[in-house]
Amino acid sequence: MACKDSVGTPYEVTLELRRDGTPYGSVGERCGWLLARLARGVDEARQGRGAARRWTDPDDRFPDEDPDSELFSFRYRTRAGLVGGGELRCQLRTIPVWQAAKGEWRLTRRAYVEAWGSTGVGMRAVLTSSELSVFVRSLVDEAEGCLKGRDLARNPLDGAGTGDSR
Repeated sequence: MACKDSVGTPYEVTLELRRDGTPYGSVGERCGWLLARLARGVDEARQGRGAARRWTDPDDRFPDEDPDSELFSFRYRTRAGLVGGGELRCQLRTIPVWQAAKGEWRLTRRAYVEAWGSTGVGMRAVLTSSELSVFVRSLVDEAEGCLKGRDLARNPLDGAGTGDSR
């Protein structure tokens, strides 16, 4: 769902969660830019850039160096700052898998994406980095459609958010 400025121009997005077509929750006000950045980060990690290169399997490569960290957590917040109405989060977990043929443990990393609806009912998906890339990229594509084609990764103000104070 598009967030609009005072003259009605869409500038960011809020995620409307649905479960089997039924409204499930509303989360992540103005989260589009973060999702676009995460999509780029997952793609770069899968290519073996940075600390992700230590994982031999591209499906274990994620953009965060910490073995068990949170990639995002979006919650619903009222204008008064109260939390409620839903949550969408993604946490990395490192999982040891015993390989009997080799007689050794193999470490894998997976993204646990959890959605909690306004009624408190939760759902979970366990994703490889490839699957997370497809999921996040689809969110970004849908968000950019809500913004009439505006690129979420681009900031309309030169240097905004980059530390460049031209």
